[in-house]
Amino acid sequence: MENLAVKPTFDWRGKPVLVTGHTGFKGSWLCEMLLARGANVAGLALPAEGTPALFDQLGLAQRTNHAIVDIRDRGALAKHVASIAPDVVFHLAAQPLVRRSYREPVETWATNVMGTAHLLDALQKAARPVAVVVVTTDKVYENREWPHAYRENDPLGGHDPYSASKAGTELVVQSWRRSFGGPNLRLATARAGNVVGGGDWADDRVLPDLVRALLQGKPVSLRNPAATRPWQHVLDPLSGYVMLAEKLASSDDAKWCDAFNFGPETADLRSVQELVEEALKHWPGEWVNAASPDQPHEAGRLLLSIEKTRGELGWAPRWDFARGVAETIRWYRAVLEGGDPLAVTRAQLAAHGSGQ
Repeated sequence: MENLAVKPTFDWRGKPVLVTGHTGFKGSWLCEMLLARGANVAGLALPAEGTPALFDQLGLAQRTNHAIVDIRDRGALAKHVASIAPDVVFHLAAQPLVRRSYREPVETWATNVMGTAHLLDALQKAARPVAVVVVTTDKVYENREWPHAYRENDPLGGHDPYSASKAGTELVVQSWRRSFGGPNLRLATARAGNVVGGGDWADDRVLPDLVRALLQGKPVSLRNPAATRPWQHVLDPLSGYVMLAEKLASSDDAKWCDAFNFGPETADLRSVQELVEEALKHWPGEWVNAASPDQPHEAGRLLLSIEKTRGELGWAPRWDFARGVAETIRWYRAVLEGGDPLAVTRAQLAAHGSGQ
């Protein structure tokens, strides 16, 4: 019988691809996804933070063209970009934490805004065709705490230094696209919601904090259990970034040079408390309410509209809230019980359908 499955229209095999921020949680998963497709992956980033780090658990320093580069260093960044000569770039390097941005506001702005400008300047001056997906966040919108989902044409803003700097990143990309975009420099931004997934060991994130508490036999403290977020498994937005990059690299249609939201279905907007209670179904434990009026401001409600992305790109999340949380806890438990992190990660890529 003839195989009627849709075949990919873009061949990643042997393509030089640059991932900035490849030592981070999302960057590590993205590298593994691209390697599975046969891409020639190079990465620029600061050293992986913490022990363990997913980047180290997957052995990515040995399987990619790995370099430690601070994107705030314009000269070093330009030199490495020129040596890699990428066809596709995924820009994930950032200071990604809200609470850290209150402690390090200037560093956050320097990394997220000027670091992006340095990268785009280097790519523009290379004067060769390149497709660039700049990853920002759901927090780029001027948050009015309303029940409506934010659309790509809603006003940008941000209360805390992280959110505002990511809105600034969007403006940098928009400026470069209008001033220098064309056949050689094709730019899009990807605005994703809050991701979960195995191998995230960062501080001040709900599920990593939960896993650490469970390992210590302690209840996890929740700063804002009522806050709602567009939770989704990391493989869902990453698969969307790859689809968007394929469109940028293989089509001259200007509609791909734009902003796209990647989030869960509306029904999967859940509170922090619901996230933790779902996780505890798979690894029993307890949580306590640690809300305090002294906490720095964080958004209470966020929701992204994915109708544009669904309609134009043909992307939709594959795993719902319950499946995403279950797969996340499954990864942690399998690895912490002695499983090989690379094997567990590859199995989840295959289950999601993202490793091809």
